[in-house]
Amino acid sequence: EVQLVESGGGLVHPGGSLKLSCAVSGTPARNTLSWVRQAPGEELEWVSTINIRSNYTYYASSVKDRFTNSRGAAKNTLYLQVNSLKPQDTAVYYCSTDTAGRTRGQGTQVTVSS
Repeated sequence: EVQLVESGGGLVHPGGSLKLSCAVSGTPARNTLSWVRQAPGEELEWVSTINIRSNYTYYASSVKDRFTNSRGAAKNTLYLQVNSLKPQDTAVYYCSTDTAGRTRGQGTQVTVSS
């Protein structure tokens, strides 16, 4: 069973940056790990996926060129570098073993506000 623990969220001003982390224990059944987010009152939204074999990454159009999905050298940590943050990026961010967020951690809150 895979366990996922996110951290690194916080309150930032528009234009600010954060680095979110996800500690991964266990081996995912698929070759991918994803980040999803949920804004207040909204559905879960897919953000990014990384192939853990090739390290190839995929991004939602709303975050492409601002967010970077990567794995740590030890391979048991997933990172999401979030730059040029906008108020509409405010959400709870989760790492997940699937793009729909069915299996995810407890999440970390990112709030973008002036």
